[in-house]
Amino acid sequence: MKEATRTRVEKAIAEVGFVRQAGPAREAAHWRRSGHATWIFTPAATGWYPKKAPAEAHPVPVTGGPFPGVPVRGRGASQRAEACWMPIKDRLTRHGLRHGHRTLMEELGTPRVLMDERMGHDDGSVGARYAHVTDSMRALLMEQLTEVWHASLDDRLALAPRSPVRVLDRLLQERATEA
Repeated sequence: MKEATRTRVEKAIAEVGFVRQAGPAREAAHWRRSGHATWIFTPAATGWYPKKAPAEAHPVPVTGGPFPGVPVRGRGASQRAEACWMPIKDRLTRHGLRHGHRTLMEELGTPRVLMDERMGHDDGSVGARYAHVTDSMRALLMEQLTEVWHASLDDRLALAPRSPVRVLDRLLQERATEA
């Protein structure tokens, strides 16, 4: 990694208050084999680790800080924990988020070829051979997604001007000063 890139990454890590998790230093070769859905996404969405014999499903034990807490792992984790994660949203799934993203792109009028690329789909039809993603397609989608993002920040700001999540709080404060 180039030194300038390393410096930018370290600065971003410091700004968002990233805390490295204990465990393997690299992701699996493919996300489906990484355990991300089972051991990271699902616990974050539901607040529960799934059943894995001989252990039953159990709440995610976490440290008290930094917010929202860091999962405590290993033997006796629940005794060492200071809190447990609460669910983000019932029935929230990674696959459901893919459906939501696809639906949003449909609403924005995104060309099918760009939607397929973003979703990781391979369209083998004859028509797909003649359609190609262009830089202007990507730029327009990014503008549209940015507008949706700003609207969501405005909606969140209307609910409450602050957040205990550092990165969200910073984004809300920046958005409030822009308005």
